[in-house]
This record gives sequence, C-alpha cells and structure tokens, in this order.
Amino acid sequence: MNTIKRIDPRRPYTITAAGLRRITLGAVAEAGAMTGGDAPRAVHGGAAKPRRTTLTATRTILVAAHSDRGSLDEHARQTIAAAALIADAHTQVALLVFGEMKDDAAALGADRLIELPAFDRRVFAPESELQTLSACVAQIAPAHILLPDNATGDGDLGRRYAAYAGASVATHVVEIDPARVSVYIHARKSFATRALPDLILLAPGAVDTRLPFTGAGERIELPGTAADHAHGSTYVDLGIEEIDAAQVALEEADFIVSAGNGVTDVGAFERLAGAFGAAIGASRVAVDNGMFTRDKQIGATGKTVEASVYIAFGISGAVQHLQGIKDCRHVIAVNLDGSAPIVKRANLTIIADTQATISSLIDEVARARSPDSRAVAPAVTTAVEGVAA
Repeated sequence: MNTIKRIDPRRPYTITAAGLRRITLGAVAEAGAMTGGDAPRAVHGGAAKPRRTTLTATRTILVAAHSDRGSLDEHARQTIAAAALIADAHTQVALLVFGEMKDDAAALGADRLIELPAFDRRVFAPESELQTLSACVAQIAPAHILLPDNATGDGDLGRRYAAYAGASVATHVVEIDPARVSVYIHARKSFATRALPDLILLAPGAVDTRLPFTGAGERIELPGTAADHAHGSTYVDLGIEEIDAAQVALEEADFIVSAGNGVTDVGAFERLAGAFGAAIGASRVAVDNGMFTRDKQIGATGKTVEASVYIAFGISGAVQHLQGIKDCRHVIAVNLDGSAPIVKRANLTIIADTQATISSLIDEVARARSPDSRAVAPAVTTAVEGVAA
C-alpha cells in the first residue's frame, strides 16, 4: 500500500511582500545578520536595526509557542512582536519554545530564548507541557504571558494554564497595546476592551511582525523544564496514522510529483511516486492527453497546492500551472529546456531527460532502502534534506 504524508496544518510560514505564503521549514537566521552583544543586526537592503532596549530588565513578558522542525509559524511570530511592542525599556521579552529553535530569536524581537528541544509537537503531551510552562512561570515571574490563539496546541496550552493557575485571560485578542486588549463579542457584533490580563491569547493577524528593532536574543536555560511525557500522564498518544495515498487530496499532500507532456512512461512515473510516498499531480496538457484523470490537474483551472516539496517532470510551466504551485515551499524542475518558465520558479532545476531521471531516481531510492545500504542511507538522507532546506 502506498502511503502519503499529509500537509501539517501547524507548519510555519511567512507572508511575502507580494502577499504569497511561503513555508519556512528549517528556516535560518536572516542573511547577513550580525551576532553578539549589542551590535545592530543587518536587515534587507543592508540597513541595521537598533536594539529595542539595553537597560537592565526589572520586568518580563513571556511568550510561549510550539516550533516545527526548528521554525515558528507566522502566528507565533506575531505574538512575539506583540510582546515586544508592549514592552517598555525595563521589560524583557522571554520566549519559551516547545521544540527546537533555529530561527533568529533576536530578529523576532525576543530578548531571552528558552529552547526545549526534547518536546516534539507531533507528540500529544498536554500535561507535560503544562507542568513545564508552570515551572517556567514560577522561575521568571512574568507580568504577562502571551500565546498564539490557535487550535493546534498553543491555544489549548494557554487555556489549560489559565484554568490550572486561576489566571485572568483574554482569548481571540485582535488588538493590543501596553494598557489594554480588545476582542470581538456577541458574534462579532460588538467590540470589548479591558486592561491587560495575566494571560493573552492573540488572534492571527493582530500584529505586524516587521519590527523597527531587534531583541537581545540571549539563550538561557531554566532547571526543571525538561520534557517528561510519561510522568503522571492520563493520555495515550497513538501516533500518526498513515493512510492510502489515494485517500489524500492533492490540496493536503505535503510531497507531490507532477507529470507534464515530457513524461512518456506513466507506469515508471507512478512507481517513482510510490517509492517516494508522494502524491501524483499533472499539468493540463498531460490531463488533456488522457495520461491522468482530471482530479490530478494542478493549476489555475485545476487545483492549487501547498506542498513542502513539488517535483515537476517534463512541465514547461505555463502561467496557469505556476499559479497552482505558487505556495509550494521547494519546487524542483526536471526538464530538457533550461529556459522553460518553470525554471525561473524552481528552487532547483535538473537539465536532463525526464525518463532517464525518473529511472535513476527509482534505482537510487531502492538502493538507499536496501538492507545492504544501511551505511550509505544516512548520507543519502542528508543530501536530500540539504536540497530541501
């Protein structure tokens, strides 16, 4: 049975200046960023941002969020920005990350970073996370705690903590300033404002992440914040269930191989998709030629996809097709024509015969997964991840 990986709804992304969503898996610090001390950090265009404050902190605002493979999504970034914008010169912004953190915390506006790589956001461990958040609050005594108000972990953790600690809380906050928060009530027919509570769950889009300053970005460690999923847990995590690839819509697929008119051996192409565990897509030309069913068509007149990895075999890249893959994170093109429009969109282009490339990839995947290639497999995996980063 072929299995396929679904799109993770909690994967991080950013919004580009053109208004397009770009997934930020394994994101790294901004190019040209400086590190260390009070030095200003470089930003786009070569300008430098000053530190928000260099005064001694007497007060703390804590932001807590889950990361995905080392990166925070746009909603979490907005929450950090909100904390930085309401902090005064004697207030530090502490960021507690459940998971690995590869993003530049200073560029996001955080002064202190507490990274908890032992937590895996794919593991359901609400009690352990609540205990860790409580331990962190007990040690740094923040004036306010901010979390993204989402349905994928952070919002649940915030509500659990409010109930556990008896803290005052505001949810779905759409406006925030140093004195108050605002929310919609009565089915969005009314607007309510109140003083800053202990716990603030921020709605998406409430704050612009483009800050005019940076934070200190200092990494610190707190005792008693290690993950302990087994201790006292009343939940049993059954893990992630794999399903038949045919049951997953292209819009939900995280890895897609797509065929165009340059694919002549559909059987070999389907075997490659099975070897990769990827969903199958196609260009309009390939569908019109009867090679694939209409539900596989990707483009303006077909389906718009948001895969982390999209490999286009023998697709020239008409504007309609490019529109359908505009939100894909990594686009790899295999084509004989180095001037094809899809080459300009692709992050990596292989100028080679499509069928020969498909055949070689099938052989390489089989070789990497064979028992005799265990010593080679890690190197192959690293190479593939390097291409996708």
